[in-house]
Amino acid sequence: MPNAVPNLRAFLELLRRDRQLVTVDALVDPDQEIAEIHRRAIAANGPALLFTNVKGSRYSVVTNLFGSGERTIRAFGNRPLAFMKELAELAHEALPPKPATFWNHRGLLAQGLKVGLRTVRQAPVCEVSERPKLSEVPLLKLWPEDGGAFMTLPLVLTTSPNDGKPNMGMYRIQRFNDRETGIHWQIGKGGGFHYHEAEERGEALPLSLFAGGPPALILGAIAPLPEGIPELMLASLLLGGRLPVRRLKNWPHPIPAECEFAFLGHVPPKKRRGEGPFGDHYGYYSLKHPYPVFQIKKVFHRKDAIWPATVVGKPRQEDFYIGDFLQEFFSPIFPLVMPSISKLWSYGETGFHSLAAAVVKDRYAREAMMSAFRILGEGQLSLTKFLLVTDTPIDLCDFKTTLRHFLERIHWETDLFVFSNLSMDTLDYTGPEVNKGSKGVMLALGPAVRQLPGEFSGVPANNDVRDARVYCPGCLVVGGPSFDEDRSFPERIARDPAFADWPLVVVSDRPKWATASDMNFLWTTFTRFEPGADIHAREKRIVRNHIAWSGPLVIDARIKPWYPKEVFAAPAIAERVTQRWREYFPSGNVEMGSSDRAHLAPG
Repeated sequence: MPNAVPNLRAFLELLRRDRQLVTVDALVDPDQEIAEIHRRAIAANGPALLFTNVKGSRYSVVTNLFGSGERTIRAFGNRPLAFMKELAELAHEALPPKPATFWNHRGLLAQGLKVGLRTVRQAPVCEVSERPKLSEVPLLKLWPEDGGAFMTLPLVLTTSPNDGKPNMGMYRIQRFNDRETGIHWQIGKGGGFHYHEAEERGEALPLSLFAGGPPALILGAIAPLPEGIPELMLASLLLGGRLPVRRLKNWPHPIPAECEFAFLGHVPPKKRRGEGPFGDHYGYYSLKHPYPVFQIKKVFHRKDAIWPATVVGKPRQEDFYIGDFLQEFFSPIFPLVMPSISKLWSYGETGFHSLAAAVVKDRYAREAMMSAFRILGEGQLSLTKFLLVTDTPIDLCDFKTTLRHFLERIHWETDLFVFSNLSMDTLDYTGPEVNKGSKGVMLALGPAVRQLPGEFSGVPANNDVRDARVYCPGCLVVGGPSFDEDRSFPERIARDPAFADWPLVVVSDRPKWATASDMNFLWTTFTRFEPGADIHAREKRIVRNHIAWSGPLVIDARIKPWYPKEVFAAPAIAERVTQRWREYFPSGNVEMGSSDRAHLAPG
């Protein structure tokens, strides 16, 4: 496999040679039309798209760069995965230290010596310097109820006013006018911590925002690194050499030389403005909330700059493939950082934060719970809403088999823990208010304790049961009244003898659709319930201040009236894209998928 590429242009050339890039010369609108074309293409496993004729802008737009596992590997190369695997091997072999061990891994040590920044005098990103005029930059509006146009692949660099440590992250950026944007610093984000420090000092926070450049920069920006570890160093590691940067007089941040755009400015203290709504990667809108304002003072860009963008929505989108690559990338070192944890996987179908699973060691009674606390206390993993923990080596990526494994083993009385009044991912609206909610931990330890039913033949006493579908042995998905019509429906299901043999029952608005695929089940279940409010059981008792549940356990995964809307394309935009598809792709080489479903199965 090839190594990582040095900039966006080189990546596009690789994709052209691989026939993984299609150019669209027809006039297209950045207001929803480009996003809808992208969604149709990625839903059909289509190529990256380069739009050369964008309404209202002299710049081209490229999307779907990372819309497959193959293209993600093409972007980042084989070096990152190989480096991490060898690093893990060295850590295991280095104690006790032996000269032969380090000699055998001398290539790894040599790579480490190449990590860093390299200052250059000439930088392509600085070819043009001008005053900001964001209306000329082709920012995309993705969904009809979005609050405006957004930067969706921004690389945001800040430094701590207190200790000077840098952070580069990716936070959505809403255009307010030619000089100002919102900056969506969610909880737990490094840039947000820097802004908090600056605000406490009464100072504006200098901010540099980059677009384009080496794909390694994007991976560095979204990688869940421990606080204080520079993301630019990770980007350098991924590139296999020192990252070329330009230093500007009287500016605190290095400018990656190979980027397409650089926006420099400040975020003033105590200033907020409503940001959003925005159709997000959970597949629903995140709502309008007050966020800090980025005031742009200077813009640099290449002469023929290309604007990179992504589109988020229902799974799978580009963030899914990047997220899975990151999990594979970090998997060799999980046992080094957290020795009791053998495997860890977050499910992109749920937006990653809604569900994770781990294989851990259970060398003494309930050691597994210690590992659960360790995971929930680690950086971005702390935003995990529901965590499955087992001591048996299983393929966590096979969710149906994983859930069956848990349902065969769990003792509901002692192995389910719900923790209320905690922080929650900003984009998850299942809790009582933004940023607040609960977490659940489910243990499956030791041998199986029950055989699971595989067919439902019961006769519900509840006449409101309209449908019952088996997702996997032990898990039944039931339909009935909507949440608005009958909030207590799940409680009656839990007490109904017809369901007594089923360890887990999920109440869904659309059982047939929810059970049509693993992706459908994951998305419709875990993005639509909160552990502290939506778990029911036949009986709940307090034993030693612990809630002891008696099965069946019932999860209420119906849409609640306070949830934001599910994202759908505007009918007029969808019709326009359908009518123009052959105009965009006259050679007929790009299939048209479903924007409404993405990769979710019909049903």
